[in-house]
Amino acid sequence: MVDLKQIRAEIDKIDEQIIDLFEQRMDCAGEIAEYKIGTDKPVLDRSREKAKISRAMALVKNHGYDKAVEELFMQLMSLSRRHQYSIIRKVDDYIQTNYKVVDELPIDDDTMVVYQGIPGAYQEEAMVKFFGEDVKNYSVKEFEDVLIALDEGKADYGILPIENTSAGTVSGIYDLLLKHDVFIVGEEQVACKHMLAGLPGTDLQEVTTVYSHPQALMQCDEFIDCYSWGKANALNTAMAAKMVAEEGIKRHMCICSERAAKLYGLQIYAREINRESNNCTRFVIFSKKKIYRREAKKLSVSFSLPHEIGSLHGILGHFMFNGVNMTNLESRPLPNRQWEYGFYIDVLGNLMDPEVENALKGIREEVNDFKVLGNF
Repeated sequence: MVDLKQIRAEIDKIDEQIIDLFEQRMDCAGEIAEYKIGTDKPVLDRSREKAKISRAMALVKNHGYDKAVEELFMQLMSLSRRHQYSIIRKVDDYIQTNYKVVDELPIDDDTMVVYQGIPGAYQEEAMVKFFGEDVKNYSVKEFEDVLIALDEGKADYGILPIENTSAGTVSGIYDLLLKHDVFIVGEEQVACKHMLAGLPGTDLQEVTTVYSHPQALMQCDEFIDCYSWGKANALNTAMAAKMVAEEGIKRHMCICSERAAKLYGLQIYAREINRESNNCTRFVIFSKKKIYRREAKKLSVSFSLPHEIGSLHGILGHFMFNGVNMTNLESRPLPNRQWEYGFYIDVLGNLMDPEVENALKGIREEVNDFKVLGNF
């Protein structure tokens, strides 16, 4: 008969030895970090780690434990690296050199903002909500045109949608962030309350077609299906409102925001007809300047990794080790790079936080294409 108490007591004794040996190992890792500061050697030495794992595997007597031992030593070396990064961070000036902290974003009477769409679009509404009604602004046709305007110095800030609670990530935005050297300095959320609007005096029984952006049509399909109306796509909700106003055909209606309806002289016939009442779009504000507010609370980073088992897990461990809370993770295959993926991560924190700085130090050294997208 197995004596459970005796076995547990033996495990407790072994655990005490493990902890004592673990502390000794981490102390040695710290000494290595001090040596690497003086010699400017990188923390990660992949060939050394592979050799260590091979040596550990060769010492295993019960080969049923092979996989467990491999994982154990991978974790041990990962913890050792993170400890070393925390020591080396104290002399690392990457953040101080590349990013500037400010009390407030520089915004004055001459500030110019660019957005995609036309007046009345949700992008314009987000811009007004963030910068105020009186800010100088102009619009462009495509998402990328916003970032091109920043590249060319034609605007101080740009604004783009990045995520919708109903439709998810806005397609293509993350790819643009890698293509253009811009920095996220703020964000704004706009509740997408879709209205049914048309020319004054419109008879709903005589309507044949309702126009809007495909997402808006989809979000309002339960309401539209109550009528025998056809659906027609527009570039965005504001364009739909503008077209209905300019056509002057009472058989046509649109789904748009209240702001767009008022702007183009349309009458609202039904309010908040989207099936999800909490429909909201998150917009981000860009600048060419790599600045961040002292009170910024959210950080976005991107990097790429090969499609290998455990590669992402090892990187995310840097956040956990440093107590940094991750709030969002997106991945996309990299163009022209087979089996490599780009990752986009949001975490809570500020570039001045030691925990964030330490996590980024480790990630920066262990991934490809590292980029801080913004702190806002």
